[in-house]
Parts: sequence; C-alpha cells; structure tokens
Amino acid sequence: MRPVIPGMLLLLFGVTVPAFAQEEHHQENAKPAQHEGPANPAAKQEQAEPQKQEQQAKPQKQEQQAKSQEQNQQKQAQQEAKGQQQQEKKHQQQQSKTQQNQEKGQQQQQANGHAQQSQAQYARNGQKDRYGHEYNESHFGPNHHARFEESGGRYYGERREYSYGGYWFYAGAYPPWFYQRDVYFVMGADGLWYAVAYDDPSLTFQVDID
Repeated sequence: MRPVIPGMLLLLFGVTVPAFAQEEHHQENAKPAQHEGPANPAAKQEQAEPQKQEQQAKPQKQEQQAKSQEQNQQKQAQQEAKGQQQQEKKHQQQQSKTQQNQEKGQQQQQANGHAQQSQAQYARNGQKDRYGHEYNESHFGPNHHARFEESGGRYYGERREYSYGGYWFYAGAYPPWFYQRDVYFVMGADGLWYAVAYDDPSLTFQVDID
C-alpha cells in the first residue's frame, strides 16, 4: 500500500493556504474602514466652525449697532441743545430790545414831564423881552427842539451864533452837552432867554439873542 499521509498533508495545506489568504485579504479590506472612521469628526468640526464664527459675529454686530444708535442719539441731543441755546439767545435779545424800548419810552415821558413842569416857568405866549423880542410858542419851546453842531451856525463878532425861531442866539461859552443832545430855546418868566436840553430840562444855561 502507498502511504496516505503525505497526500493528505498536501491537501490540507492547499486548503489552508487559500483560507489564510482570504482571511488576510479580508483584514486588509477592513483596515481602511478603520481609517475612514475618524474622518467623520473632522468633517463635523469643519461644519461646526462656520456656525461658531456666525455665533461669534452676532455679538459684534449687535455691539456695532448699539454704538451707532448711541452716536445717533448723541448727535440728536447735541442738535436739540444747540436749538435750545439759539432759542434762548433770541429770547434774551428780544427781551433786551423790549427793555431798551421801554427805557426809551420812559425817558421820553420823563423829558416831556419835565418840559411840562418847567413850562410854568416860561414866559407867556406873546410876552416880549426888554429888547422887544417876542416869545411865540409856535417857534420856541420843547416842541421845537434841534441838534446843533460845534462848527455850525455862524461866527460873528468873535462869537458863534445859531439861528432858531427867526432869531440868532449866542453865548460866551457853550457846555459840552449843548452839542451832544437836542436843545430848544425858551424865554423865562424873567424875560431872559435860555437853552434847555430836550431829554433833561435840568440842563440849561442863559443865552443872548440878536
């Protein structure tokens, strides 16, 4: 009889080798799947990063919007403050103008009052001085005031004379206020002529007449 053992061994070896090879091939095919497994978290991280960036960008946008709103509010407040200041200035200017007008009106009233009070000290209408010059209220008195210049009138007989009411009036010296305000001429109850400041009848001095 031929020995059976060697043939059987070869048969077993032939069966075992393909099986081992198949097992190795199966393991090789299975290895890449192990490498592919960790790739999924990386992809998830890449997808999550834009979402994180968007979430981080939202607070920044909100801060910028809040800042812009604050700036707009500040600008509006400044404009309103400027408008209020301008209105206050206008109001103050109007008040000052009104006050000035009132003061002027009071001064005029006082001047008229002084003139009326001093009118009793003036000569009567038609009265004449010792030289025959007649006092006529249609030519003299507070209702006929005028402003005189230092270089005006005429220079006659080493004196400066001023025409008023049809006569020439003169004095040896004129006070400074005579050229600074309106003046009128009157004849007093004593028959003498006087120059009087229109806005302040307390200012007066005697003059002569031609």
